[in-house]
Amino acid sequence: MTALLLSFGVIFVAELGDKSQLMALAFATRYPAIPVLIGITLATGLVHAISVAVGAAVGAAIPTTVITVAASIAFVGFGIWTLRGDELSDDDEQRAARPARHVVLAVGGAFFLAELGDKTMLATITLATTEGMLGTWLGSTLGMVAADAVAIVVGQQLGARLPDRVVRIGAALLFFAFAAALLYEALS
Repeated sequence: MTALLLSFGVIFVAELGDKSQLMALAFATRYPAIPVLIGITLATGLVHAISVAVGAAVGAAIPTTVITVAASIAFVGFGIWTLRGDELSDDDEQRAARPARHVVLAVGGAFFLAELGDKTMLATITLATTEGMLGTWLGSTLGMVAADAVAIVVGQQLGARLPDRVVRIGAALLFFAFAAALLYEALS
């Protein structure tokens, strides 16, 4: 129980203002909250499972330069895609009423790449070197999802109140900023 509570608190605080929390906000301005939250939860659970395994087995961070560069390129792609905008056909509108698998996959993929080597991953690895594996994984995953859920609520509110063009440009700028931050991180 200590590992769960400690991991939840550490990761929740570490996620506040982190690039992935801002990503959650950006995705939530464009897509329904539930598929965004599902994508975040799946990616977070997987990344933190890897983190706990690495932390428990090795107790050290893994090199992530190549993955960080790939994530940076992906964010440039997300930014361009966001600027270009999407046109909904009648079929697209019908699919939008159902669970959006493509949104879950896009969000999950973006979060998975962004979290590899991120401070929350490194914090989870560090916690797993001394705390229980299950409690650390569960606490870190729940802490990150809770922090990102706050961002989703804020993103949904912004998306409902701002013109689509402002939301699209703002989200694209955030993705470009994430790309620049990841590239800088990879090169330093």
